[in-house]
Amino acid sequence: MALIVQKYGGSSVADAASIKRVAKRIAESKRAGHDVVVVVSAMGDTTDELIDLANEVSPMPPSREMDILLTAGERISMSLLAMAIANLGIQAQSFTGQQAGVITDSAHGKARIIDVTPSRIRNAIAQDAVAIVAGFQGVTQYTNDVTTLGRGGSDTTAVALAAALMADVCEIYTDVDGVFTADPRIVPTARKIDRISYDEMLEMAASGAKVLVLRCVEYARRYDVPIHVRSSFSGRQGTLVTSAATAVDPTAPRSATGSGQHTDQQSDEQGEGAVEQPIISGVAHDRSEAKITVVGVPDVPGKAARIFEVVAGAGVNIDMIVQNVSAASTGLTDISFTLPATDGQVGIAALTAVQGDIGFESLQYDDTIGKLSLVGAGMRSHPGVSAKLFAALSTAGINIEMISTSEIRISVVTRADHLDDAVRAVHTAFELDSTEDEAVVYGGTGR
Repeated sequence: MALIVQKYGGSSVADAASIKRVAKRIAESKRAGHDVVVVVSAMGDTTDELIDLANEVSPMPPSREMDILLTAGERISMSLLAMAIANLGIQAQSFTGQQAGVITDSAHGKARIIDVTPSRIRNAIAQDAVAIVAGFQGVTQYTNDVTTLGRGGSDTTAVALAAALMADVCEIYTDVDGVFTADPRIVPTARKIDRISYDEMLEMAASGAKVLVLRCVEYARRYDVPIHVRSSFSGRQGTLVTSAATAVDPTAPRSATGSGQHTDQQSDEQGEGAVEQPIISGVAHDRSEAKITVVGVPDVPGKAARIFEVVAGAGVNIDMIVQNVSAASTGLTDISFTLPATDGQVGIAALTAVQGDIGFESLQYDDTIGKLSLVGAGMRSHPGVSAKLFAALSTAGINIEMISTSEIRISVVTRADHLDDAVRAVHTAFELDSTEDEAVVYGGTGR
């Protein structure tokens, strides 16, 4: 018997028929002897529809009230799912984020979890009930205000609960069969990855792969929570996200400490096997970024630091940075960086306010870019990966505007309207295309 945390996304509970199908799957896990905790998202596109409704009522809805509004979606789905499970003869209890003990900071709309105290969830498990928790939400530590965790917050809720409960595995159910070598919506021949390390999954999530959000994988790596990404629409095995040096059976109970550690011999065996892993795990892409170019920056110490201090002070996260070689005749240089497109105007406004102080000539803003990232732990021991990437893009007629690298990732920026072609070209160049059945996207609107 294992303790399993299962998370079901919006496409998995989009309507009454889907909720009944999910309830049947949960009941099967319970009847197999497992303790089950479920985290559920709002039905279908409910959250987006609530956001649209709020924007119709007010051009700038207060963030506190938005959080109260948006948490309604998960409350609906959790109660309906509890009803459907009870109809199958299995006891179920639903809990809001507050009732489940999810404690967050006070950053409405993008709150971060600071503690999980799941006493009521443990009580439900002790009563042999399925505990159903509303994802995406929590409560502030001191004021008890309702908060939401931002996009992908239900994934983070599930992993945080799994860590607090010392669960054996956290199963993330979505509308695809697992993590693929590329987005199946763009590359139908993408191949499912059976197993991927936390580090590789972190790079893919940070680079735009939407199957798991970055915060969820960070939390899982920190507390060594195995994640099993699966589809709620099929019975296929999915993708196991875990430590590269640790073999984990998703249904085998973990140690009493919850550390998931194994013997040195097991680790050595896994280490030897890891050498033979594929060079490239996958190709991720991201259309959500924009580029700001600061033109004519005096090439003297402290100017670049001042630019990024101002951007950081505005609460904007920066991704890629490129500085041109200083022109000898003018002593000026250009600095370009990418940032979330939603923060583009904030960044522009912050820099414009200090233009006289820094002394740059002008700002250029471009929100028609796309980022492609090649990810794989094997690339650190294989030369020629960069050359093959650039050759594939050149052959496809794709121009590269920016380049960024890490030990297991190479990212490039190109035009947004060329991004799909670039993903397919690189995917094929690195022989990632599957010769078997095409990848299936079972549901979801992609909204």
